[in-house]
Order: sequence, then structure tokens, then C-alpha cells
Amino acid sequence: MANVLEQSKKSNSDQPSRREAEGRGRPLSRIRNIGIMAHIDAGKTTTTERMLFYSGRVHKIGEVDYGTATMDWMIQEQERGITITSAATTLFWRDHQVNIIDTPGHVDFTVEVERSLRVLDGAVGVFCGVAGVQPQSETVWRQAQKYRVPCLVFINKLDRKGADFERAIADIRAKLVAPVVPLQIPWGSEENYRGVIDLLDMRAVAFDDESMGAQMDVGDIPPERTADAERARARLIEAVAEVDERILEIYLENPDVPTGELRAGLRRASLARKLVPVLCGSALKNKGIQPLLDAVVDYLPAPPDVAAIQGYHPKTEEREERKADDFEPMSAMVFKIATDAYIGRLHFVRVYSGILQKGKNVYNPRTRKRERISRIVRLHANHREELEALYSGEIGGLVGLKDVTTGDTLCVENQPVLLERIVFPEPVISMAIEPRTQADKEALGDALSALSEEDPTFKVRVDEDTGQTIISGMGELHLEILKDRMFREFKVNARAGKPMVWYRETIRRPAGGAHRFQREFGGAMQYGHVVLEITPRERGAANQIEFDVSPGLVPAEFRDAIREGVEDGLATGILAHYPIVDVQVRIVGGSSNPDYDSEAAFRTAAVMALREAVGAAEPVLLEPVMDLEILTPEEHLGDVLGDLNSRRGNVREVKTAAGTRIIHADVPLAELFGYATALRSLTRGRATHTMQPRLFEVVPESIQHSILQH
Repeated sequence: MANVLEQSKKSNSDQPSRREAEGRGRPLSRIRNIGIMAHIDAGKTTTTERMLFYSGRVHKIGEVDYGTATMDWMIQEQERGITITSAATTLFWRDHQVNIIDTPGHVDFTVEVERSLRVLDGAVGVFCGVAGVQPQSETVWRQAQKYRVPCLVFINKLDRKGADFERAIADIRAKLVAPVVPLQIPWGSEENYRGVIDLLDMRAVAFDDESMGAQMDVGDIPPERTADAERARARLIEAVAEVDERILEIYLENPDVPTGELRAGLRRASLARKLVPVLCGSALKNKGIQPLLDAVVDYLPAPPDVAAIQGYHPKTEEREERKADDFEPMSAMVFKIATDAYIGRLHFVRVYSGILQKGKNVYNPRTRKRERISRIVRLHANHREELEALYSGEIGGLVGLKDVTTGDTLCVENQPVLLERIVFPEPVISMAIEPRTQADKEALGDALSALSEEDPTFKVRVDEDTGQTIISGMGELHLEILKDRMFREFKVNARAGKPMVWYRETIRRPAGGAHRFQREFGGAMQYGHVVLEITPRERGAANQIEFDVSPGLVPAEFRDAIREGVEDGLATGILAHYPIVDVQVRIVGGSSNPDYDSEAAFRTAAVMALREAVGAAEPVLLEPVMDLEILTPEEHLGDVLGDLNSRRGNVREVKTAAGTRIIHADVPLAELFGYATALRSLTRGRATHTMQPRLFEVVPESIQHSILQH
């Protein structure tokens, strides 16, 4: 490997731009790192399965409905027909290496989408041609925009009754405010859906049923669709000309822009996130996938097309950046940890710069420790392929790392960089769990430790009052899956209680608090004195801690101890030990005694001063309120609305689409336990629903009283 690097340095020494080692399998320009994202049941995993089949990565199409999907390899995924954990794979198309992460669509597992988009260069948003933009579609789209990820849109299920391509496009423009531009229009609709009409090459493409869509029949556009295709192509050219100067120049001379120029302009516009190309098809019926793979190669970025990753030096805190270059100092991010029954912990990693080599040491700036890379694998769902190295721009797995968690940076020790960590949401639901026998206690502890390392939204704590172990997560399904994994994978024999809402605490008005800690421990006096003020902030504004005190009153070296004390107090609350949120804490005074000052004393004083201030500031409980979307037949509308009213629901709107009523409502999470069963009973199994966290609101006083008493 060293010889290869030296040869490559010499051969690339005269190149001012990206340099590439000879050992890499594909040039950087031929790498695509993409995610498949969508609302639950929009067809993400089915689309990914077809991509694998047509690229030759697998030789048999897996089906989600039959539990045979390659990417849904966990037994819990196969039983439920949903994606729970993001699965990674690599396929090859037109001599390009496409690294794909298939992400979950259920809101309980949205963290999987968050951490995947953090390390990906592009994304494919899959939308249902019948339902259009659904709640989780909006969530994942916002996540992609947050990380400035260029996207493609694939409108799926156009063979279904009620599918409407134009309505889906309008829905995306209205709800996502996305600059979408169709590159295709459908050929046929519903049960007569045949294929696509390509607006760049102006061809009709049908997909052969006998070869399961592998054979494509390309021909002239049917006469009845010619006028529609010409109008759509004209709109496509105009859309690109509006955002690309080169295409505008050509367009002003000749409105019929050559296909090659138009494709190049589309790529520039897509990479700049000025346009979002739209394709269409039916993944389940094997139609439209090959053109989608072409679009991934043509319009989504290679690693050199995206901005250099930003970070800072862990010691000097100066800004640092790393670009996709094999001879930059190595930098990589661990974005996911999985527990494998055969190889132990597997760390998913994205290499941003340099080369991550087997047998070499890497440096973790968080722990300030070295880690040795013992094994590197290429990922294909739950299968592994051994590698000698991962090059800049690539995604793979590492085996054998010890003290590495999700979001950690791996780099070279002599040129360290700390990349921005991934921020994860706090859990909203919890349950108690306990071992059945004393012998099961250690097994339960090991399982909880392993699962919390895998999933940053899974929290474990011990209740101070009862001594119970409390596990917390993002929803009922999240905790159900984790509990199921404990029993099956880790062979834990334990009892679990009923799910409980994970409340928050906040305050209604400003107040102050002070505490002087002066005690003798082990024959030595310890002293600390803190005065602080607490003020409510807007809902969702998070906590803020400020120091407005002179070093003469509180020495600067004790500020960290005071901050830690305040954070400890905020984490536990005073009403029912729930975290305190949306407050500002200002340290405004205190005193010191140079002979007896200690960090422990100031930390304790800060905790006690905060508790005094919160107690005087009218503390209240906050409860999570869910954004609930229900699709129900007209005849059951009254029953569903009446049930929502009994659950303290606030109905925001009721719409009609494709003969179905769509209800949007805000409902407290505490009122939604078992809602899926209740809704099935009310509507004879004909209604469906989805929910996602919307906001936190003050619990009504009568209900708060019963919660605190319980």
C-alpha cells in the first residue's frame, strides 16, 4: 500500500485539484453516495431492491410484503414489512460505484434518516403517486434541506387506482416549496400504466413484463401523447434556462436546446439545488427503475462536487476543512453502530479525505485515544466483503473499534480535525424494565448498553425514587422493537411495564435562587456560593446558560463546575424528575473563600440554587403533542372526529382526496396509546394513520395533578 501511495503522489504531483490513489476501485468522479428516503409505505425498499436487481447486485428480486427484501434483513423488519434500521449497500451502474443507504420511513426511526443524510452527498425522495406528500415525506425532505443535499424525486405507484402524476407534482411544489421539474411524464395510468415518456430524448419507454422489467422497449412517442410531451419538454427547457446562464444563451438563439447541453445544464442546476429532477414509475411492477439509476449517475453529485467538510482543530479550535482527496490528511465520521451476532460491533463510517487503511492507527479527538483498524468491510445489507482500505468519498464498515460512538471523528493524530457532531432528538416515551431473576441482571445491562450505543435516541436511566431501570425512545413502535431485540438477539429474560409519556418541565415566570455550600468532608472544609436567576424562553428555544458575574466574586476556574451543576439540575427537574427545558439561567453572583473553595462545592451550590429558583418560578409539566394524519372513508368521518375529541385532540383541517377524507389533528401523546387498535375498530380496518412529534404544550392543571400524584 505504501508503494502505491508513493507512486500516486508522483503521478499526481502536477495536478492542482483532487488527487487519487491508484488502489481505489473507481475514480472519485464515478462515486455516488445516496440515500433513499420517504414516508412509510411509499416504496423505498422496493425501489432499492429493483436497483439491486437491474444492476446485477442480486439475482432475485426481494419483496417487502413477503419478508424477502435484501435490505430489510432484521427479523423484526421482515415480520412487520417496514424498514427499521438504515441498511447500506453498494451497486455498480454505467461503471459508477453507487453507495446506497435505504432509510426507514416510520417517524419513530427518523434518527436513522438524520444520521444518514449527514454523511451522504445526494438523496432520492420516493413519493406515492396516490397520496402525494405525506407527513414523514415532509420531515425527511426538511432533513435533506438542512444538510443541503441535492435530491431527485421518484413518483412511485403510478399503477395504483387514484394515482395522479400532476397532482403529486403540485403537492410537492405546494407543501415542500421544492423547485421540481419533470424529466418524464407517465405513459398510461392506473391499471393501464405502461412506462414513461422521456422528455430529454423524446422517446417512449415500455418495460417488458416477462423479463420483470429488465428488457426495455424504446420507441416513438404515441400520437395521443405527442402534444403533452412537447409541452412538457418546453417547460423543462424553460425551467433550466431560468437558473442556468449557459442554457439561457442557447435558448435565446434556439428554443429547442440540444439534449447533451440540456443534460449538462440539468446537472449543474441539480448540484446547485436550484432544480429537483422528477422521474416516475412503479417499482413493484418493475417500471421506471433503470432511468432512475441513470438519473442518479447524471444528476446527483460525486464527492468532489460537494463543498469540503468543515471542522475545527480540537486544541486550537481554529476552523479546518477537508476535501475529497486521497492525499489530504485522513478524516472520517462514524455515523452508525450496529451489533452483529458474528463479528460484534460494526461501525458505519464515511471517509471524507485521505485513506483509511487496515492495520493502521487512527485518532479519536473526543477521547484523545488511538484506535487500531483491524478489519474493513464493504456493506451489503447484513453481508460483508473484506477490504484493505477505504478511500476518500467512500462508505464502509469498521470492525474491532473499542471506544468509539456515533458521531465520532476518526483522523490522523499529527493533523487532527473534529467534525461537527450529529444532533439527535430527545425521547418522548418511556417504560420500566427489570430482570426476572438476579442472574438476568448482567445480561439485561449488557443488552441495554449495546442498544444505547447503536441508537442515540434510546436512553437508559435509573429512577431515583423507585430504583427501576427506565428505557426511553421515540415512540411505541421504537420501544417495542428494542424490547423484542433484547429478548431475541440478547436472550434477556426480563419484564417490561406499559409505555409512559416522557414529559418535560419548564417555568412560567422569572425567579432567583442562591445557595451557600459550606461543609467539612474528611477533615477539610469545602466552600462554594452561587446566586442565579432563571427566566422562561419561547417554546422550543432550548436552554441557555450565561455568566454575568465578576471573577472577583466567583473565580473563573470554577465556572465549568457551576455550569455542570446547572446542567445536572436542568436534567432532573423538581416536579417529577423530568428535564427542564426552554429556560435561560444567568449566574449573577456568589462568593468565594480562597482557603476552602472546591469544584465539588460550587457544583453542589449551583444545583441547589437552581432548584430554589425553579421552585419559585411556577414550574409546570409539558407534554409532547403529536401531528396526527388520518386517512378514512367518508362514512367513518364522524366516528373518527368524535374519538379525537375525546382524546383532547385539536382538529386543524379535514380535506378530501381521491375519495378519502384526510384529517390533520394535534393530539397529546398520552392519549394515543393503543390508537392503532382503536382506529381499526372504529373503521372496520379501513382507516390508516401516521403521527410525528409536533410540539410540547403545558399539561392542563387537572391532568398535571393526577400525573404528579401517580
